[in-house]
Amino acid sequence: MNDLLAKKNRILGNMLKDMGRVLVAFSGGVDSALLLERAKQELGDQVLAVVVYSELFRKEEFEGAVKLAEEMGVQVHQTEMKELKNPFIVANNPDSWYHSKKMLYSHLKELAKELNYHYVLDGMIMDDMEDFRPGLKARNEEGVRSVLQEAGLYKHEVRELAQLFSVPVWNKPASCSLASRIPYGVKLDQKKIDQVNEAELFILSLGISTVRVRHHGDVARIEVKQDEISKLLEHNELIHKKLVILGFSYVSIDLLGYRTGSMNEVLPDDSKALYSTVVSI
Repeated sequence: MNDLLAKKNRILGNMLKDMGRVLVAFSGGVDSALLLERAKQELGDQVLAVVVYSELFRKEEFEGAVKLAEEMGVQVHQTEMKELKNPFIVANNPDSWYHSKKMLYSHLKELAKELNYHYVLDGMIMDDMEDFRPGLKARNEEGVRSVLQEAGLYKHEVRELAQLFSVPVWNKPASCSLASRIPYGVKLDQKKIDQVNEAELFILSLGISTVRVRHHGDVARIEVKQDEISKLLEHNELIHKKLVILGFSYVSIDLLGYRTGSMNEVLPDDSKALYSTVVSI
């Protein structure tokens, strides 16, 4: 481990020690998994992993997160949010991400108070400062701590530390709310969510490592890594047939490949500024 990364890890450990008793929002991804592992190392049984189920996230991700936390030897609490009952989230405007995170963080804060945990922690990292992130405002309002970010850790450093500490998901691809596949201004409903979920699961079953199926009405726009586009094309007829069955009329491949936050690319700068917030670390 290089000196800078070792220093960041010490800073992280010191912050956790000072907190005493923490509730960790646990998604099962590499960021929250490293956070949970380091919290367990520093605080032992004073750590609670909370796994939240929502209809906007894949059921398999929820079940996998619960199993992983248990395997890591941390006490787990399962809970649920009904995001599609919130009209501000269903509206799917740029500020819907704020309302989604507000619902999550306020729910976790109530749990922490009820169960007597001093802090609520999430897995945000430095990279999360570089994109349109309305959730930062909700996090700050609710007083949730992003200690990986506070320690100055970037994704490549998180993966390096996770591998060092034998966290099983150290190289797991990033995941996100299925709502991120649907353009802003198009109302969310269970049918659209199920369409993109089933389409992505099918493409993943063909050996593709990372995929996003962006929902543009009767058009499905598929994003995969640049080096997997040729592999995707090997299954073009099979994929087209499956997605038509799911309700799409046309199936396209994004030539730029997979990238996080591609739905944010069309947002004007003034909209990003309106819903974002500047955070000092």
